[in-house]
Amino acid sequence: MSSPAVQSVLQQRFGFPALRPGQGEVIEALLAGRSALAVFPTGGGKSLCYQLPALLVDGVTLVVSPLIALMKDQIDALSARDIPAARLDSSLDGEAYRQVWRDLEAGSLRLLYVAPERFGNERFLSRLRRVPIGLMAIDEAHCISEWGHNFRPDYLKLARLARQLEVPRVVALTATATPRVVEQIGEAFGIAPGDRVVTGFHRPNLFLRATAVAAADRQAHLVSRLRHLPPGPAVVYVTLQHTAEKVAERLVAEGFDAVAYHAGMAADDRARVQDRFMASDATIVVATIAFGMGIDKANIRHVLHYNLPKALENYAQEIGRAGRDGEPSTCELLACRDDAVTLANFSYGDTPTPEAVAGLVHELLSLGEQFSVSRYDLSSRHDIRQLVVSTLLTYLELEGVLAATAPFYATYKFQPHRSSREILAALPAEQGAFVRRVLSLSKKAKVWFTLDIDAAAEKVRAHRGAVVEAMEGLAQQGHLTLKVSGLRHGYRLVATDVRPASLAASLSERFAAAELRDLARIDDVIGLATGQRCLTAALLAYFGEELPGPCGHCDRCAGEPISPLPEATPQRFGADDEAMVAAVRGEGHEALGSPRQLARFLCGLPSPAVGRARLRKHPRFGALRRVPFDEVLAFVGG
Repeated sequence: MSSPAVQSVLQQRFGFPALRPGQGEVIEALLAGRSALAVFPTGGGKSLCYQLPALLVDGVTLVVSPLIALMKDQIDALSARDIPAARLDSSLDGEAYRQVWRDLEAGSLRLLYVAPERFGNERFLSRLRRVPIGLMAIDEAHCISEWGHNFRPDYLKLARLARQLEVPRVVALTATATPRVVEQIGEAFGIAPGDRVVTGFHRPNLFLRATAVAAADRQAHLVSRLRHLPPGPAVVYVTLQHTAEKVAERLVAEGFDAVAYHAGMAADDRARVQDRFMASDATIVVATIAFGMGIDKANIRHVLHYNLPKALENYAQEIGRAGRDGEPSTCELLACRDDAVTLANFSYGDTPTPEAVAGLVHELLSLGEQFSVSRYDLSSRHDIRQLVVSTLLTYLELEGVLAATAPFYATYKFQPHRSSREILAALPAEQGAFVRRVLSLSKKAKVWFTLDIDAAAEKVRAHRGAVVEAMEGLAQQGHLTLKVSGLRHGYRLVATDVRPASLAASLSERFAAAELRDLARIDDVIGLATGQRCLTAALLAYFGEELPGPCGHCDRCAGEPISPLPEATPQRFGADDEAMVAAVRGEGHEALGSPRQLARFLCGLPSPAVGRARLRKHPRFGALRRVPFDEVLAFVGG
């Protein structure tokens, strides 16, 4: 039972007659000053677990969310209920950004939404420390776990950040967490076992089906299935952008109201697709996983996976978008073994070469006791994807080799809105003298002035924080518009007795283990699609939930025939392939110097070095994309 205060806010501000399962336990824990974890299925009401307490605790509720679209939708819904909420993200113009800070510092905002990467901004952290925070809500909390399906280094640091900001309580929220991930989230945020609320993943209104198909038959099967399903909004999930376009075109040609959606489209085009889908009772969106997060459409009748999802966590989250109104809905997985090759190759593409890891480690350990680095530059120099560089640096922090200091921007650009004389006249004498010295060190281009913060701090004999504070103050007061660039991350070398070779070897082993976990997740998806067991029971067991018996609402329980999964379309190596590899090697590209780099190139997996050398348009890029990466690696001598 919830308290009278909770019931009052629930009914008067949110218009709900009662809480859903699990919400009461989470909310009451937070109001008692304890941190909590909410593992609810998609559509299970996770957002209310922090939106309602935000109106009852002192201080702002800081919501960490990975998607701008999700933030915008939630803020619009809160505003409609007269609940003051805002977001800080890259889409805001200067005036909107300043208004958010004015409202925040005046105490008039109840919720502030930010992306996890925002905490890498020293300006943001500096100002945030002056704002009372009552609650931190972390959406997609499984991202903090290496054992989860979507590990993100920026998430891993949130627990430490919450302690540094002295946040009194945290609520972590996710729709997909295995028991191991639940344990890791709970330990990271100090959440007591009794406050880890897992409501279960069983959705009785979803009919699950897994159908084995050959690659050549997949489009025809999709068309046939959609013709026989009851009408209603549908989402067809695919892996690649060009597949989304191709399948949508086929469906349109067959007379369906279908449209593609993927991250390669312009933002306005994506928004138009989303608006069209939200307003329609018949539109089919053929989409990559870029579509769906934060889509609050209750009557999605069908979710079909044209391609295999990369993990059962993804599958559970995506089918969870169907039938959120409680009405019967269908979810079908088209199982094709060819997809396993594509998914596995993506995983291989993320794994850095041992040589690249060793080079990066040697560079970091040679930079002295205090240093700063650009992750972009490290990525480019060592041919390691930028996200993987971030992960490697996080590993070094976890191993006690490095300690992160404040991230900062090397360069500040500003555009004055009034003359220097007017700006200085508006400041107290001592502050004006300091600002005049700082501004005199800037260099003017056509419109913008550029200021090297570190160089300026050295010349005026002040801490860089004082220079940053001065520039931030001028922007706050509307004297100028401020832009920052050249993000650098500061570190302190903690362990001085490190052996670089053994450290690099252990890190390479860690990345190799992550690669194996990704491959195992793909096998789990294939195992679900080919198994004889009740699909619902098998999926729930993966998340630690047991059904007392068969679900009665899947194709296995319905007695539908289970076809064997066809083998992947074979592609053999021949003399032409040997000649092609020899020709590519003969071109002498430095970016393809190691066997793993060459194998990635032939499988169509981009890397920083390939991008820098402009090899993505090379006629042989992706020539062997249908061949398993490990076979290509062996073929080229890896």
